[in-house]
Amino acid sequence: MSRRCNVGKVQRGRRRAEPERFAWTAFAAKWFIPFAIGFVVIYPLIVLAVKGRSGAVSWVDNFGIQILIYVMLGWGLNIVVGLAGLLDLGYVAFYAVGAYSYALLAKTFGLSFWILLPLAGCLASFWGLLLGFPVLRLRGDYLAIVTLAFGEIIRMVLINWVALTNGYAGISTIPRPTFFGIPFTADDDGFAARFGLEFFPIYRTVFLYYLILALALLTAFVTVRLRRLPVGRAWEALREDEIACRSLGINTTNTKLTAFAIGAMFAGFAGSFFAARQAFISPESFTFLESATILAIVVLGGMGSQIGVAIAAIVMIGGTEILRQIDFLKAIFGPDFDPTQYRMLLFGLGMVLMMRWRPRGLITRRTPSVFLKERKSVAADLVKQGHG
Repeated sequence: MSRRCNVGKVQRGRRRAEPERFAWTAFAAKWFIPFAIGFVVIYPLIVLAVKGRSGAVSWVDNFGIQILIYVMLGWGLNIVVGLAGLLDLGYVAFYAVGAYSYALLAKTFGLSFWILLPLAGCLASFWGLLLGFPVLRLRGDYLAIVTLAFGEIIRMVLINWVALTNGYAGISTIPRPTFFGIPFTADDDGFAARFGLEFFPIYRTVFLYYLILALALLTAFVTVRLRRLPVGRAWEALREDEIACRSLGINTTNTKLTAFAIGAMFAGFAGSFFAARQAFISPESFTFLESATILAIVVLGGMGSQIGVAIAAIVMIGGTEILRQIDFLKAIFGPDFDPTQYRMLLFGLGMVLMMRWRPRGLITRRTPSVFLKERKSVAADLVKQGHG
């Protein structure tokens, strides 16, 4: 009898705690997103005020641009894995297609970045469709193995087709994007000279930062809008139960292909930006480790959660860059100590802790795309994720 009373007290306590939890979630959703967007918009200005024009380059580049690239890649893969439930281990292949498409077309035909950016996305989307057709009947581990093989096939083609890709040597002197035709150079027709400014490399870095920020926000906006459309609800239905999805008359072939194509398109956008930013690419930039990192960002953030993916990208990529800035450890362990060599050890430890304490990711609750009268958060343990 006393045991039943204790269980009843626990259940009543949980019921009282639920409204408080929902209120906190609603408050965070209302204010966190505008604050985060405002912060990333003014981040270069904050760094310039603190570090100056000479010292701000590394902070804007390494902690701004680099993180935003992986945020965009994470949001693109989130469509395939988080919304559609299709486990993709070869996502870096579309990233490579976008990068090499921009590099080859820019150097061969002299086309501008603004023309090649959508073209690279379309080519990557086309390869996403090519991958989607052979895996229509595959699910789970079999789908993961095929997508992994696809990523390795693309990398081996880039290595061995020397006449086109230059093999391991890569492609160098890739044209950089310009500001409405004005290059960021020290020449008389450069950006600084046109506007009467002293030349500093920070001008190009800030321009690239706002460019990738715009691409990342475009990715988030399109993803949110698509999730509320019939195709987005079809993705979620496919993730929950493919057999039930077919019984409802949903075309699972088109649903899978659209998920692969749209996810690949955003990877192509990110790849073209990566090539333009680096001015050099090689197959070593598109290994399986990159796919594993992007997938880990999606899983740790919470599959299907845009905010969670962004937070996970900041923690994983920003944490790696912070390790490069830790100099006091060299005074303890010696001048030859390199903290970045231990990043995979820390990454593995973080994965173990996450699987123990937050197995569903950082953001565990989901907001339904369709609701009746009132939108309520759904616990993540009621949602299937990544079952292919």
